Amino acid sequence: MAFHRRLLHFRSSFNRWSFSPGAREGFNGSFRSYNETLTPEQTLLQIVKEVKQDGADNMVMDDEIAKIRQEFNAAKQSFLKIPEALKEMPKMNPEGIYVNKNLRLDNIQVYGFDYDYTLAHYSSNLQSLIYDLAKEHMVNEFRYPEVCISFKYDPNFPIRGLYYDKQKGCLLKLDFFGSIEPDGCYFGRRKLSRKEIAEIYGTRHIGRDQARGLVGLMDFFCFTEACLIADIVQYFVDAKLEFDASYIYEDVNRAIQHVHRRGLVHRGILSDPNRYLVKNGQVLQFVKMLREKGKKLFLLTNSPYYFVDGGMRFMLEDSTGYTDSWRELFDVVIAQANKPDFYTSDHLFRCYDTEKDTLAFTKVDAFIPNKIYYHGCLKSFLQITKWNGPEVIYFGDHLFSDLRGPSKAGWRTAAIIHELESEIRIQNDETYRFEQAKFHIIQELLGKLHATVANSQRTEACQLLLAELNEERQKARRMMKKMFNKSFGATFLTDTGQESAFAYHIHRYADVYTSKAENFLLYPPEAWLHVPFDIKIMPHHVKVPSSLFRNQ
Repeated sequence: MAFHRRLLHFRSSFNRWSFSPGAREGFNGSFRSYNETLTPEQTLLQIVKEVKQDGADNMVMDDEIAKIRQEFNAAKQSFLKIPEALKEMPKMNPEGIYVNKNLRLDNIQVYGFDYDYTLAHYSSNLQSLIYDLAKEHMVNEFRYPEVCISFKYDPNFPIRGLYYDKQKGCLLKLDFFGSIEPDGCYFGRRKLSRKEIAEIYGTRHIGRDQARGLVGLMDFFCFTEACLIADIVQYFVDAKLEFDASYIYEDVNRAIQHVHRRGLVHRGILSDPNRYLVKNGQVLQFVKMLREKGKKLFLLTNSPYYFVDGGMRFMLEDSTGYTDSWRELFDVVIAQANKPDFYTSDHLFRCYDTEKDTLAFTKVDAFIPNKIYYHGCLKSFLQITKWNGPEVIYFGDHLFSDLRGPSKAGWRTAAIIHELESEIRIQNDETYRFEQAKFHIIQELLGKLHATVANSQRTEACQLLLAELNEERQKARRMMKKMFNKSFGATFLTDTGQESAFAYHIHRYADVYTSKAENFLLYPPEAWLHVPFDIKIMPHHVKVPSSLFRNQ
C-alpha cells in the first residue's frame, strides 16, 4: 500500500518535472541520470523500478535490524547467569612467567639484578613516605603554598604507566596504539569528558608533535609523582591561580629526585624497616639455587651501598648464615650505577671502601669478590667480565633504566611488575570474565549494526537499538574498570580489554615478565620458555569468547 501511495505521488508530480542533460537529484537524496531521449512513460517505468528496489532494500535492512534485535534480546537472557563453559576456562597463573620472546634458561649463564622492587620488596607505606617528603620539600624550598602540607597520598588514584602532558597539564592513560583512553584523562583530580578531551586534543590519537610534550611515569616513583602532580594542579584550579603545567612537573620531579638522591627516603626506610620492607626468604632461596647451579650473579643498582646493605641484612636476618655475608651471593656488586647512563656512558668504575666510606684511586681492571664498586659503564663491565650479551639476563622493574638499555645491549631482560599478580587474579575471576564476554557480544552486535545501516538511513527502531547497545557496552566497561582502579582501571589493559601503552613497552623491552623474581623457582633452571602458540599481544591475557554464551 505504501508503495502505491508513493507511485500515485510520482504520477501526479511527473508532468511538473523538467529533465535536462546530466544528473538529477533522485529519491532519498541521491543523484540519478535519466536519458533525455526516453519518453515520459519510459522514464516513469524506470522510476517505478527504482522505487521498488529502494523498497526491497529497506525491507532487507529492516529484517537485518530485526535479527540483530533478536540476537540482543537473546544475549540479555543469557546474561542472567554465568555459563558453565566460562567457569571451566583455564586460569592464568598469577605467579607465572610470561614470554614475549623465546628464552632458553639453559643458555643463561649470568643473572643480573636491580635492587629496589626486584630483590627488595616494599610495603604500600613507601609511597606515602616519598609523597610526604616531596611535598615538604616543595613547600620549604620551592615556596609552594603552606596548604600543600595537608595533602595526603591517595593509593587508589594512580597506576603505573600514565603520561603527563607538560603543555596541557593532563594525566593520560594511553592504549597500545597511542590513543587516549576515553575514561582515563584527568585534569587535576577531575576526570575529563569525551567532549572536553576533543576540545583539548582535537582527537583521541596523540600525534608525534603532541607526544613530545608527554612524559611517561613508569618507575616506582610514578605513583607518588602522578598523585602529587594531580593534587597540586587541582589546588591551583580550585584557587583560580594561573600556572604553567610544565613548571609543576619540573618541581614535583625535582622534589622527588632530591629526597631520593639526598638519602631522605633511604634513611626513612632504614629507620623503620618493619614498616617499609617486606621480608621474603624465597629471594634468598632463588639466588642460592642459581649459585648451586654454577651461575654467575651480579647486582647493579642506582642506590648507595649503605642502603642496599641495610636492606639486605634486614631481609635476610632470619636466614641462618647470611646476615653478614649477603655479598658472597654475588660475583659483582655495583652501586650508584647511574642507570640508564650506565649503558651508554664511558664512566670509570671506582672501588668503594665500606669502612671509610670513600672511593679508591686505583684503576679497576678486575672485579674482586666481596668488594663493592661504584659508577662505571656497560662497556667496561663487558671488557672486565667477558660476559657475552645473550648469556646474560637482567631483572628489573623500570622500563627504561632496567629494560631498554640492557635490551639494546643484547642482554636478555626480565621485567618485574608487582601489579601483575593482582591483575591476573582479577582477570581470573568469573565476574570479570563474565563482563568481558558481555562486552565482546555487544561489540559484535554493534559492528553488525554499523555495517548494516548507514548514518543517513537510521530509522527510529535502529536508533533505539543503537542506544541500548551502547548503554549495555558502557555498563560492561564500567564494571571491568572498577574491578581494578577506580580512576584509571588496569595497568596492562584499557577499559575495552585491549592492551595499554604500558603493555606496549613491556612487550617491546621485556623478553619475559613476571610479578617477582623468585617466581623462577617454579620453573626448572633448564626450562625453555616459549611464546604461546595462540599469541595475543600480552601472553598473560585471556580473551573470553562471546560464543560461550551462544552455546548454552
